[in-house]
Amino acid sequence: MFAFFNPFRKIALLLLSLVTAIVLSACEPVTLGGPSIDTSKPVPVALLVPKGSAQPGDSVLAQSLENAARLAIADLGNVRIDLRVYDTAGEADAAAAAAKKAVGEGAKIILGPVYAQASNAAGLAVLNSRVNVLSFSNNTKIAGGNVFVLGPTFDNTAQRLVSFAQARGKGNILIVHSTDEAGRVGLEAIRKAIAANGGTLAGTVSYDLSQESVIASVPVIRDMVASTGAQAIFFTSTTAGALPLFSQILPEAGVSTEEVQFIGLTRWDIPTQTLELPGVQGGWFALPDPAKDQQFRARYQAAYGAAPHPIGGLAYDGIAAIGALVSAGKADALTGAALTQPAGFQGVGGIFRLRPDGTNERGLAVATIQNRQVVVIDPAPTSFSSAGF
Repeated sequence: MFAFFNPFRKIALLLLSLVTAIVLSACEPVTLGGPSIDTSKPVPVALLVPKGSAQPGDSVLAQSLENAARLAIADLGNVRIDLRVYDTAGEADAAAAAAKKAVGEGAKIILGPVYAQASNAAGLAVLNSRVNVLSFSNNTKIAGGNVFVLGPTFDNTAQRLVSFAQARGKGNILIVHSTDEAGRVGLEAIRKAIAANGGTLAGTVSYDLSQESVIASVPVIRDMVASTGAQAIFFTSTTAGALPLFSQILPEAGVSTEEVQFIGLTRWDIPTQTLELPGVQGGWFALPDPAKDQQFRARYQAAYGAAPHPIGGLAYDGIAAIGALVSAGKADALTGAALTQPAGFQGVGGIFRLRPDGTNERGLAVATIQNRQVVVIDPAPTSFSSAGF
């Protein structure tokens, strides 16, 4: 889901913002406005999903996003949403065409697409229409102007976990990251979080996406922990990647999990089989508010007879935010200024808010694994005023 920001879009955003730059402080991010709406009528909302994609699982994802959006609409009470679904096949060109068509047919805001390049293309396609795009991507490289990312970001997760580690006396952190783009983005997110929270960067160790490279990096990690006195190792790897191997062989190589805290940038409870691994016991990771997440999953299961896709709830979040804003009855409810209100919104996994730079902040819980069970050791905040954001 990672893709580099389209330089042409940057230029277009810059040119469009020049007119308003005169009345803005130089240090303030420029956020696009949005179309005026009539809240006495159903608000047209476009949902762009990867239906028709050749990629395995995209059809299930597309249906889950639509189902979650309709579930959210049913919860809005007096707010009326006219949801219109457009297929993108997971492709950038198709997403751009779908976004243009949606706006031509009256859409006042766009939910989706999923993938970064498609979201970037959709945002650029409707830039002159001043319609905002709430993408399901988690790639902050595409954020800005009229594109907001709803997906949980590495920056947000890293900030939450580094802050917690610092408070628990584990602020001297060694970063272990893969050399692919996701690993590099994760590395920078953790670096920034360490600096922002007054922690110490003990060092970094990289590895290629191969078993040989992971194994070769183990003595390097062990020696660096010993030489720097690192109190924690922050991994960018996923449960489908190098994490299971690292969690097994690092303790065997002499890195004691009793002394060195293992921390993960990604969820360690998915799939549930990961919980059985001896090496992940006691590790820290972040996740949405478990109670709210389970409530959504149970409601979705009851309504549709199946579990939602892991990111299906993002469509619910998008509709919930739109509904909350429209309920105030204001014509400017879907402008950038409205979307980035500091109080944020309640989503399926707890509180979240959109930032003027197009990224997001989510209230996350910190969890560990004890006796093969997920245990929350620091609950998710219930409001941004009390979250220390």
